[in-house]
Amino acid sequence: MSEVIHAGQQDDHHDDHHDHGPDKGLARWLFTTNHKDIGTLYLWFSFAMFLVGGVMALVIRTELFQPGLQFVNPEFFNQMTTNHGLIMVFGAIMPAFVGLANWLVPMQVGAPDMALPRMNNLSFWILPFAFGIMISTLFMEGGGPNFGWTFYAPLSTTYAPDSVTFFIFAVHLMGASSIMGSINIIATILNMRAPGMTLMKMPLFIWTWLITAYLLIAVMPVLAGAVTMMLFDIHFGTSFFNAAGGGDPVMFQHIFWFFGHPEVYIMILPAFGVISHIIPAFARKTLFGYDSMVYAVASIAFLSFIVWAHHMFTVGMPLAGQLFFMYTTMLIAIPTGVKVFNWTATMWRGSMTFETPMLFAIAFVVLFTIGGFSGLMLAITPVDYQYHDTYFVVAHFHYVLVPGALFSIIAAVYFWFPKWTGKMYNETLGKLHFWLSFIGVNITFFPQHFSGLAGMPRRIPDYPLQFADFNMVSSVGAFIFGFSQLFFLYVIIHGIRSGTPAKARAWEGAKGLEWTLPSPAPYHSFTHPPKVTDEEVHA
Repeated sequence: MSEVIHAGQQDDHHDDHHDHGPDKGLARWLFTTNHKDIGTLYLWFSFAMFLVGGVMALVIRTELFQPGLQFVNPEFFNQMTTNHGLIMVFGAIMPAFVGLANWLVPMQVGAPDMALPRMNNLSFWILPFAFGIMISTLFMEGGGPNFGWTFYAPLSTTYAPDSVTFFIFAVHLMGASSIMGSINIIATILNMRAPGMTLMKMPLFIWTWLITAYLLIAVMPVLAGAVTMMLFDIHFGTSFFNAAGGGDPVMFQHIFWFFGHPEVYIMILPAFGVISHIIPAFARKTLFGYDSMVYAVASIAFLSFIVWAHHMFTVGMPLAGQLFFMYTTMLIAIPTGVKVFNWTATMWRGSMTFETPMLFAIAFVVLFTIGGFSGLMLAITPVDYQYHDTYFVVAHFHYVLVPGALFSIIAAVYFWFPKWTGKMYNETLGKLHFWLSFIGVNITFFPQHFSGLAGMPRRIPDYPLQFADFNMVSSVGAFIFGFSQLFFLYVIIHGIRSGTPAKARAWEGAKGLEWTLPSPAPYHSFTHPPKVTDEEVHA
């Protein structure tokens, strides 16, 4: 990422604007149009949803600690699996990345704020209502959605509880929020970059979010179409997905996964951007192969649209279709491998130090690669018949999303925390949080590969005795990992309250426009556009 020529000039530019600070009290947060405030709202909201989804995960793991029905009935278990998936994907991971984008995009491109600040406020405040509606379904007559986070029809249309209508409305609201946020990010990046910042001088976090925003605009309407067709099947007598009325249940899967597979990359591409900032900073080197990283992100985004049916190998697809989706899925491993190689090459012979953000970044590279390898196993059509709908898929999915997306979000919080708050967190506590999380996540999800290969189906509240040991280990790991995130909350609050003051460039190797600002970053970052030089680009 590029630097400002005269970093010292920044302080002069802020002095005129101290009287234009935030409102006081609740009004500040309700009506704010400031990108930092809105980023903070997104991050705290996503953490709250992460805790709610985490409690649901612990209900699931408590039930599965031993064979037999222990604590909850199967119907409630199904509601927990459904809501856990929906809340973690749409309520925790995605809003966290949008929060990071709100904080970092204007600071990294040298803009005063987001391009559309009022829409920014609206796109956030839709979310608490959407998730309030979704969680409220659990308390309605008949219970909440109970058909899995992929809500396959006709299970979700013909046999669903009445609350599914509220779930559909909540999904529409989330989609509207995502589309508005994406338009805002694209407009900011394309129109408000500092003079001299060409596209190929943008930091990788900006590149990954620009491409992610286009993905969101492309696929959220597809999801909206799917849930609208569900609504019509439930209330208006249509038969889009009901075979008895001439419809096609497999068509639902095609529509859902045409959204769902790019959605997986929506949740991981910004993570690639975060890691591409942290590894060069703590290796004290520039990122290896910047151009190839940009092209790899674009390639992944393009290929994500033509691999969707690898989720559907067992539905009776023609052989030509199976071959096509198998080969395209393997193809997508190439740009992903390029990125892993580039991160490794950046660390190679660097002057590495192992502060908390770097520990999470290295764990990301190692564990995300494991998730990628198990994804390649699932891409092989003949063996997917064995893996499909088993705990092997659960293990693969969680290795991509927990030590992948979630670890990158945690790494980003630790990395930019000094810039946001002006304080340094306690490094010893941060490392303790890392090791608890790292050990917990592997104890939780690694055994699930084995129970899946042995044939344990996913989304079941009970299981035969032969799966008992792996499930017990997995449940213990889940509690270690879950409670270590409460410790993360303690580390952050402790840092905000009693951390030591941070320097403007909190990390020795950190590059980018945001590090030229004082810590904490002023309420209005760049009142005059910074001039970008070629001295230090592509942090």
